[in-house]
Amino acid sequence: MLKAKRIQQIQDYVLEHQSVSLDELVTVFDVSKNTIRRDVQMLVDQGVVKKVYGGVAVDHAQLESFNDRKTRNQLAKQAIAKEAADYVEDGDVIFIDSGTTTLEMLEFVKNKNITVITNNLDFIVYALPYENLKVISTGGALERETKSFSSFKNMDLLKTYNVNKAFMASTGVSISNGVTNSSPVESEIKQAVVRRSVEVFLLIDHTKFDKYALITYCELAELDYLITDASPNESYGNYAERNNINIVIAQND
Repeated sequence: MLKAKRIQQIQDYVLEHQSVSLDELVTVFDVSKNTIRRDVQMLVDQGVVKKVYGGVAVDHAQLESFNDRKTRNQLAKQAIAKEAADYVEDGDVIFIDSGTTTLEMLEFVKNKNITVITNNLDFIVYALPYENLKVISTGGALERETKSFSSFKNMDLLKTYNVNKAFMASTGVSISNGVTNSSPVESEIKQAVVRRSVEVFLLIDHTKFDKYALITYCELAELDYLITDASPNESYGNYAERNNINIVIAQND
């Protein structure tokens, strides 16, 4: 069996069964445990599955295309973006992360006099008519799936500008794994922004809680504000209180 074909079949098997042990995969595919470990690691690196005790499970926070994510929970995302925009003041230098919720902020900041640093391609395009918005691209390689720019090497731009407020996106959030993202090439920019910003805002809808993706780009404790559309469970409230995080619940008009 060709390696690529076997890996695809392993992926299909895990997706069908949701969670399987390594021993089961060894038996089903009649290969050594070391071979299964290597194959599974490739799927983990792709964000398709995640490791669990003794085996692997479907990673429900796997990377999806920007357009697929944009159409989901649209009203909630608009409400979250509107709430976040209330924290933006004239003269601010802000970072807008790649993401479908952060993109919605444009509608609510388009008349403000601010500087926006962003890796969000759609934000750059849609901001063209608004001359009051000074838009600075992070540059780098274009990631077509997420419509964002990424770069492992050129972080000089983020070291140069003093960012007042960063508005960040996430594929999944949990207390144990922090704020996560499915794209390794995006995560380095996210990490740098969180370190450089005076205040960090995370914009997520309620479906992102208790999920995690491939890369943790910051801990929940590094946030100043968590803006969402529904109250998370009590453990998040307790964690936020201990770590001085403001949880803000956006309301649909």
